[in-house]
Amino acid sequence: MTKKITQIIKINKINRVIVFALLLFSPVLLAKDYNFTAAESIINGYVDTHKIAGGVILVMKDGKELLHIAVGKQDVEADKDMKIDSLFRIASQTKALTSVGVMILKERGLINFTDPISKYIPSFKKTSVLVVHKDKSYTEVPAVREITVHDLLTHSAGISYGWGIIEEKWKEIGLHGWYFADKKQTMKQALAPLTTLPQQAQPGSEFVYGHSTDLLGVIIESISGKNLKEFFETEITGPLGMIDTHFYIPKSKLSRLAAVYNATDSHIKRASDTNTAEDYMLSQGHYAAGPMQAFSGGAGLVSTASDYSKLLLMLLNQGTLNGTKILSPSSVVEMTSNQIPYIDMDWNDGFGYGFALTIGKAGDLKGKTLQYEWGGAYNSKYYVRPEDGVIVIYLTQLIPTSGLKDWEEINAVIKIALGIAP
Repeated sequence: MTKKITQIIKINKINRVIVFALLLFSPVLLAKDYNFTAAESIINGYVDTHKIAGGVILVMKDGKELLHIAVGKQDVEADKDMKIDSLFRIASQTKALTSVGVMILKERGLINFTDPISKYIPSFKKTSVLVVHKDKSYTEVPAVREITVHDLLTHSAGISYGWGIIEEKWKEIGLHGWYFADKKQTMKQALAPLTTLPQQAQPGSEFVYGHSTDLLGVIIESISGKNLKEFFETEITGPLGMIDTHFYIPKSKLSRLAAVYNATDSHIKRASDTNTAEDYMLSQGHYAAGPMQAFSGGAGLVSTASDYSKLLLMLLNQGTLNGTKILSPSSVVEMTSNQIPYIDMDWNDGFGYGFALTIGKAGDLKGKTLQYEWGGAYNSKYYVRPEDGVIVIYLTQLIPTSGLKDWEEINAVIKIALGIAP
């Protein structure tokens, strides 16, 4: 069966309809067997057809690894195989650690989520909001209230990454997009111009993805008196034994860093080095060599699947891992419950403090969080399913993806193998 699926992938360049028809009726995919042959075949198919260079998949249940594979190349041009300990730029997967950091401060009574963020960053005392008219003209109006810590945690502050009608102005102040590894500044300094431009929406009115979590990182630094690197190391990554999670890669680990690739209409090409890049977000980045001054709480970290799983295992275990307590169970429940029920989320069931949520609709599971998840710009994904005891992590280094459906297909057959409803 595996050989047949692989042949179909190669011959038809991942003919999704045929592949899924075979997978859905395959006798080897009974949940009790935890057979992940189909997932391995699909990711190998994407490698064989030059859609991705390589990747790592990690599936865990009840704290045990069911699948941990590395496929393809860490570096195609150097002919270096992908390894399970290859290092990946995890981008927005960083946000989960920053949210955990804020929860730690809350438990210590050092921050309230109703606090206006001007308490920590005074320039946010007054902000404005962009109003775009039908003729594409725009005006600025005052924000109806101050932005709060809760707004930042839920991406409901109205703060974007600067895409849209005044994109050029965001570029002029150096805040267009999520990339900060090139900055010769601290994050507080780099984000300082943010209040000089109008935000995308009124605080508390919409889900707007942007610099909110980077601002949380600045707040953590202000309260703790440590930079975010030091805070993570002392409060999260160090206690959890996350030895391979870094903002910038130690020289001793450079040989493990996976190369970045860009998707084209037919294949992949190696992303440019930073010295020739027009857009650092689409390049190899400054994670190995650069100023190393800005510690982005929104998208700054590099990690491995195994290392990141320790963070997720801690959350799955209600805040504790191997006897080390990071959070209280009530904080984990708070993080993984819908915190913005007043905002319509048409692409999921809600948003917690750092995660998109899938919530049960009927029966004994009604109202329970069935899955919390997020991912990163370099085509990485993860989720935790607390009711099933399941963790899944998928890491690649592809940006842009040009609409690639690798994760959707791999995730679908992983859930089939686990006996989880789509």
